[in-house]
Amino acid sequence: MLIREATADDWPRIWPFWHRIVAAGETYAWDPGTSEEEARVLWMNPAKRVYAVEDDSGAVVASAYLTPNYGGPAARIANAGFMVDPGRGGRGYGRALAEHLLTEARAAGYRGMVFNAVVETNPAVTLWTSLGFTVLGTVPDAFDHPRHGRVGLHIMYRAL
Repeated sequence: MLIREATADDWPRIWPFWHRIVAAGETYAWDPGTSEEEARVLWMNPAKRVYAVEDDSGAVVASAYLTPNYGGPAARIANAGFMVDPGRGGRGYGRALAEHLLTEARAAGYRGMVFNAVVETNPAVTLWTSLGFTVLGTVPDAFDHPRHGRVGLHIMYRAL
């Protein structure tokens, strides 16, 4: 696998799994009806460092972004978003990408990373806790899950 900074040319290869994940309405607090143009602006925003993961065939199978979570005096706390093509799960792409972004965040001078809205039923919670993230709190009944009904949103943090 190759993890590299994404380019604008990667968006057409990211969009299909981005759309599939967000439209499912199970793991992201973004509108499941987000248009492709709105999604591109959200994910590929120039204020974010965006990464792509290629498998051995050169297919883009995952993507993530790294950005400050806050501004001003709190700008040294990072935020990130991660997506792995659902058809490629369980192959280590998510873990490798997460470890890469933690390294990149440290190198960029971030002191910690926070996730503001992790759906508590998201299987990635297991990955984040295995990488040292802790749940600081949970906003109860904050997310209308299509299968589980109302579930909480975790706020997760890890010092870097």
